Amino acid sequence: MKKILSPLINEQIKLHNRIVMAPMNRRRASNGIPSESMVTYYKQRSSAGLIITDNLAISSNGGAYMDTPGIYNDDQKRAWKKIVKEVHGKGGKIFAQLVHSGRIGHPSIQNGEPLIAPSAISVNETILTPDQTYQPMAKPLEIPIEQIHIWINAFKEAALNAVEVGFDGVEIHAAHGFLIDQFINPLSNIRTDKYGGSIENRSRFLFEVMQEVVAKVGKNKVGIRLSPFREIYDLTSYAEELATHEYILEQLQKLGVLYIHFSNAISNGKPSIPISFIHNARQYFKNIIMIAGGFTVQTAEEILQAQHVDLVAFGKLYISNPDLVERIEHNAPLAKWNEDTFYHGSEEGYIDYPRAF
Repeated sequence: MKKILSPLINEQIKLHNRIVMAPMNRRRASNGIPSESMVTYYKQRSSAGLIITDNLAISSNGGAYMDTPGIYNDDQKRAWKKIVKEVHGKGGKIFAQLVHSGRIGHPSIQNGEPLIAPSAISVNETILTPDQTYQPMAKPLEIPIEQIHIWINAFKEAALNAVEVGFDGVEIHAAHGFLIDQFINPLSNIRTDKYGGSIENRSRFLFEVMQEVVAKVGKNKVGIRLSPFREIYDLTSYAEELATHEYILEQLQKLGVLYIHFSNAISNGKPSIPISFIHNARQYFKNIIMIAGGFTVQTAEEILQAQHVDLVAFGKLYISNPDLVERIEHNAPLAKWNEDTFYHGSEEGYIDYPRAF
């Protein structure tokens, strides 16, 4: 049997296989409320060992892009409850990925509210807005130190909402240049108070979020997504990057969270996360390690066999192969995806990919 098809069973969680459906924001929500097609979409993919949802905004100004789903009001919770029920009915497990986009976005997308960030530094990029034009991302407001607790609380409340809905757990999105990552990175965080400067200070917001969430829903229901060395939204490499992420891994081990999910990116054939970092991660973090980003079935099997990670998450392959697990089981050909429908549309390119099994 392939390692990728073997179960992962420990005291914290039981998964049928080591295949994870990666979190992808497919942007099929309306007013943050998951659409009916999203019910079908997740149900179709329930044979994954674990599904991680689209990134779910924790507040009305927390989603970077149009049609991002949320989990901060009752209408959204009711829609997610239906999705969770369908996934569980097929024997699947599903975690909610919780995000605040921070300085990524535009007020016209975020209900007329200003962007917020650790520092008032804008991203030099444009974004598609509701009038179907591309606008520069607005300059964010620096969060006053006396208001930081508001956003920590927003993550906590979103986690409580997710558990109330029935999700098996939550993944805190601390990657990809969004709010938590903006605090971590000295290029987007030039604060001079206790949330900026040193590695410990720049990581403080992350760990205050994690501590609150763990305290409310339990460490065995909490994972985290990180993207060390990822260059995105004006964030590039910096001198203390390795030391910063080693410190984060050490502190996450002390918290005892369920898993770390590394988001890799392939550029010109080169991964954003050095393989040496992945090899050494277990020195710092002893629980479940997951990785996503550019894996084929073969390369996923290889990294699992090498025991560098415990789970591999697939994004694009899960877009076009709702029965990915079954195709791997039967060595069946994998369907190709259509990039034109990744982020917009209704059922086309979303729930109309045929199953082979």
